Amino acid sequence: MTVALRRSLSLSPARAVRGTLAVPGDKSISHRYVMLGASASGTTIITNLASGADVAATVACMTALGAGVERSADHALSITGRGAGGFIQPDTTLDAENSGTTLRLLSGLVASRPVRVTLTGDESLRRRPMQRVIDPLTAMGARITSAAGRAPLVIEGGALRAIDWRVPVASAQVKSAILFAGLGARGTTVVREPLRTRDHTERAFPAFALRILTEGTVLSVDGGQTPAAPAEMLTVPGDPSSAAVWAALAAALPGSRVQIEGVCLNPLRLGFLAALERMGARIRTEIVTESAGEPIGRLEVSHGDHVAAAIAAEEVPSLIDELPVLAARAALGGTLEVSGASELRVKESDRITALVSGLRAMGVAADERPDGFVIDGRRRPSGGAADAAGDHRLVMAFALVALGATGPSVVTGAESVAVSYPSFEQDLARLIR
Repeated sequence: MTVALRRSLSLSPARAVRGTLAVPGDKSISHRYVMLGASASGTTIITNLASGADVAATVACMTALGAGVERSADHALSITGRGAGGFIQPDTTLDAENSGTTLRLLSGLVASRPVRVTLTGDESLRRRPMQRVIDPLTAMGARITSAAGRAPLVIEGGALRAIDWRVPVASAQVKSAILFAGLGARGTTVVREPLRTRDHTERAFPAFALRILTEGTVLSVDGGQTPAAPAEMLTVPGDPSSAAVWAALAAALPGSRVQIEGVCLNPLRLGFLAALERMGARIRTEIVTESAGEPIGRLEVSHGDHVAAAIAAEEVPSLIDELPVLAARAALGGTLEVSGASELRVKESDRITALVSGLRAMGVAADERPDGFVIDGRRRPSGGAADAAGDHRLVMAFALVALGATGPSVVTGAESVAVSYPSFEQDLARLIR
């Protein structure tokens, strides 16, 4: 089996994957800790921060807004926040690069501050819809101009008023942007979700001495609150979305077993495990510790069987980022039908079209639907050349399919994997048997 990762990833079939590893720190949690730390009074110390380009973009943006950022010899990040004094006026455009989380959450964070900020990103991010954030922030009194509802966004921050907002499409990013803005608004801001989404913001707020009330899918936050740096160091748990790559691969290849240490076991991030179990995987989890309300532990996955499965709309918020690797799992045995996942079309790529196109190029029977896809993996993939469309999730999904194919494969656009998993190549090579 050979691996060569540059702008393309060349792979040949593998028999199995076995071993123990730790995955990079969780991106979603890292973004929130950095933003809250930069806004807080005092100094926040964070370990195991996500190492990819997305979180690096958030760190750069917060530095431009006046936060003091230092890295220590043990790779901990120390952030001296702006506190009640607020952010400084940046002398440059804030570039979120490829990170939708950075752009959306930062929009909410700066909306109540007396600064004029231009937020932009790379070509992919500038195509993604931002009206879903613009609308609630504008309703709160923020002044925002955009490129037809897309970045770049120019935000003139200032006094905001609280709102009671019903989010039309389940989105943890939109929810968090409103909650961040609500911290600086007059009154109590209420967010109503159609379905529960990942709750990292809600868990992080108390760690920064912020009050938030959660009642099912309704969240309330009082304005006039300033974060305070936690007295203890924060540890970012391992990223479940990265862990899902190895879990799906172990589930797909006979004779495989992978154990992942230090991973986030937040229940709202583990929808992919329930899906893998329905598809035949053998799974064990164990919570070992906790940091800032986030459960951390180990995950063990081994191959079980190939079973037909379906994922419906109500499950999608808990596994939206893992759908490409679940599709890859199905491509290597069994079948999978996904519906209610139209949000995939406005990710780093149109993940439905690009996923189905890439799988077909590798010999997989795959069909596209308006809000999902159908994968029939009862015939082993032949291998081939798949274009990841500059999307890090698709790089990893196509790599999984390649390992279970009958012939060699090439994944183009593989450099984008550095967005979330810079050590993907090394971990891949470490597990293959």
